[in-house]
Amino acid sequence: MKCIIAQEQKHFYDQVLVRKQVFIMEQQVPVEEEFDEYDRDAVQFVVYDGDRPIGAGRFRILNNKGKIERICVLKPYRKRGVGRLLMETIEAYARTNTDVDVLILGAQLQAIPFYEKLGFTAYGEVFLDANIEHRWMKKEIKTAH
Repeated sequence: MKCIIAQEQKHFYDQVLVRKQVFIMEQQVPVEEEFDEYDRDAVQFVVYDGDRPIGAGRFRILNNKGKIERICVLKPYRKRGVGRLLMETIEAYARTNTDVDVLILGAQLQAIPFYEKLGFTAYGEVFLDANIEHRWMKKEIKTAH
């Protein structure tokens, strides 16, 4: 398994396939909510098992924070370290290539324990995104000297 930053047309197509399968087919998210104007400017990540795309996510900077979005793994590959590889790759990218000191994400409620294992802390009230309950989570990645 490997996680890469999408740079070729094929990579962008592959992350769309994974997101479509997980969010649109499985979770019934409307296509116009899943794919938005932020896709063009976000850094897209794709996890491959050989040549097969099995996970995806995106990263963008919002208000001096690194925002992780659209984290998804195809059902047969869940609980096999794919999500962890994806998140660790995005975090490493944020640490190396940006000046952000906090990562944030909106986590579906059932995914909160997964993100907690990676050092994220939930905060705030439950909110609806694409009619799915979420909570904000954050993780400090750089400490003040």
